[in-house]
Amino acid sequence: MEIRNLYEKPISIAPLITFRVIFGAMMAFSAIRFMALGWIEDHFIRPKFHFKYFGFFWVEVLPDFYLYAIHILMIISALGVMLGAFYRLSAVLLFLTFTYTELLDLTYYLNHYYFVSIVCGLLIFLPANRCFSVDVLLKPQIYSEFVPAWTINILKFQLGIVYFYAGIAKINEDWLFHALPLKIWLPANDQLFLIGNLLKYEATAYFFSWTGMLYDCTIVFFLIYPKTRFLAYLAVIFFHVITGLMFQIGVFPLVMIGSTLIFFSEKWHWRWIDFLCRKINFSLLKDSKKQKNFVLKPIVLFFLGVHIIFQILFPFRHLFYDGNLFWTEEGYRFSWRVMLMEKAGTATFYVKDSKTGREGEVVNADFLNPHQEKQMAMQPDMILQFAHFLADHYAKKGIYKPEVRAEIYVTLNAKPSRLLVDPSIDLSKIEDTFEQKMWILK
Repeated sequence: MEIRNLYEKPISIAPLITFRVIFGAMMAFSAIRFMALGWIEDHFIRPKFHFKYFGFFWVEVLPDFYLYAIHILMIISALGVMLGAFYRLSAVLLFLTFTYTELLDLTYYLNHYYFVSIVCGLLIFLPANRCFSVDVLLKPQIYSEFVPAWTINILKFQLGIVYFYAGIAKINEDWLFHALPLKIWLPANDQLFLIGNLLKYEATAYFFSWTGMLYDCTIVFFLIYPKTRFLAYLAVIFFHVITGLMFQIGVFPLVMIGSTLIFFSEKWHWRWIDFLCRKINFSLLKDSKKQKNFVLKPIVLFFLGVHIIFQILFPFRHLFYDGNLFWTEEGYRFSWRVMLMEKAGTATFYVKDSKTGREGEVVNADFLNPHQEKQMAMQPDMILQFAHFLADHYAKKGIYKPEVRAEIYVTLNAKPSRLLVDPSIDLSKIEDTFEQKMWILK
């Protein structure tokens, strides 16, 4: 098969329609759920300090009214994507509103939020409204049953990256040869229906560790191959239902179960779309013209290539740093390392007046909510951010050139806790960069 067929060959739009409808519905449900649970208040309004992503320190939390307005706009734009209504505008607004909320506080980072943000960005450029959409009703001339292959293959590629890299990351000593952290987590779920009693045994942790690694490394290949696709999809459902029941990961299992349907054949998707059309009395236009190969503009190929290369290479940036990745977390995020470690810490900060030498202990809860404090206490870049915040805060309170040090004890995968950073260093004088963090105790 020619390489050009992977991006220029005309293929059925049906899988893209299914993806658009399900993804938009899941995003709307997720945003409604977020508001209903009161998380806007808990995550963004109550805390006095918010941890920032490197390079995005300029992103600020807006006043309460605007935060609620942004989430309402997110729901509306997600429904717009689902229905294919004012699709391009809806996709842009969904990307901007979702990504903005995720950039507000680093402590809420999850791999699946990163995945959702990428997909929202990709949808802006995909012609997912050319069929079975409000836009087609308003403007029938945009109707098409065919799209260039890249518009669907890029989504398959992104899903493949998530799964395969998650599997590669599990090929490590703790996961495979010590069944950690599953050996710690599984017994806590011994009340689960049917399988709960099995989760008490160490052998179950080893079984889940090895099958989890093999599942992530191979599932995409089985989804691509028609003869194994159905059984592979049953495995997808089982895997995500089980993980969803055992761990607090929101709607991510539903998003992945729905998204992987894109691997199914066009005939399967047309059957589903035709069924839905009958239920809502929607008439599909029919395009009987034979579609020629699409010709992509060089600029489109360039940015497509940049995206693919970035997704392949960026997760390996941790190779530029020395030390245990799980301990230092340098290059850990945005690399599809999903639930690989049990890590916890206790952080005690001290602020000293440089003139008088008087030193006092900080009460972290005065500034952070419990989730923020838990995440900060084991992640070096957040520790540094909080130290800088404390220095600025107490300088405004009249303390002369505050010095901030911290005693931080961390345990990793049930190992004895030990110091993460040198407790004698003034953290407020250290700037965060992409360079090796020499102040982390290896």
